[in-house]
Amino acid sequence: MFRKLAIIAGTVAALALPAVAQAKTFYWISHGTTADPVWTYFLAGAQQWAKDTGNTVNTSFHEGNVASQQEAVRAAIAAKADGIVTTSPDPGSLVEIAGEARKAGIPIINFNTPDPKAPFNAYVGGDNVTFGKHWAQYLVDKGLIKKGDFVWMPVEVPGATYGVQEEEGIKSVLEPAGITYEVTDAKLDQAEAINRMVDYLTANRTKVKAIIGLGDLVTGSIKRVFDQVGVKPGEIPVVGWGNSLDTTQEVLNGYVNAAQWQDPQATSYVALSLANMAASGIPPGFNVITGALYEKDTAEIYDKILSGK
Repeated sequence: MFRKLAIIAGTVAALALPAVAQAKTFYWISHGTTADPVWTYFLAGAQQWAKDTGNTVNTSFHEGNVASQQEAVRAAIAAKADGIVTTSPDPGSLVEIAGEARKAGIPIINFNTPDPKAPFNAYVGGDNVTFGKHWAQYLVDKGLIKKGDFVWMPVEVPGATYGVQEEEGIKSVLEPAGITYEVTDAKLDQAEAINRMVDYLTANRTKVKAIIGLGDLVTGSIKRVFDQVGVKPGEIPVVGWGNSLDTTQEVLNGYVNAAQWQDPQATSYVALSLANMAASGIPPGFNVITGALYEKDTAEIYDKILSGK
């Protein structure tokens, strides 16, 4: 329908204004928890995208419960979602279900924790294996650990995709260098994580030569743990995740040597954008890899982002 007429050089040109696009409904599904500071930023990205586009985004957290997350994805498929964005809670756990979404004609975008074996339309987020390699290589290249040393690696959810993939990358560097390590369960609850980390470090203080935090919750708890155990900033080298204000402050104050930024808000925003694009008939055909390792000299950049300054 012609909505507006314009006179151009003595001729009449008809400008057809497109009808307002009908709002769509997307599902944003995470293995994380709101108790983990980084997930508040991932969630904020999804909420901002909904606000900017006028689409509906149904969000849910499943706290590492694989069965619960599988059920949530299947519920989104049953509801005929326009698109789904989801993390991978455990390697291989969504292979079949992602296939079900594709068969139903529903775009399903993987974010935060990749699983190349699942038939997702695309992935948005970091490469956890590469992150692990970089953390271990950082410690080796800086001369912070050497052959015969021991590295402690606390993680919130043992066996979860992110930790498994990070350990794969770390192992590829530490094992050939003759450096041993142990992964321990720190739990998703921060108070419990701090208690467990304090207990472990107290018992193994002389053994631990470096720490790699396999999650934002544990890396963001380093200062509290060190202060309770009596470890001075910089006394034990620490690298790991850095998507929280706790960790940016730890880097600025010398408790953490280097931390990984994952672009959490942007990750959710881009993942939903790809899902929307695919729902409109434009297949992504590519992945979007995010992330940067920062030290004290650039930590303020991320500190400002996370504090909303």
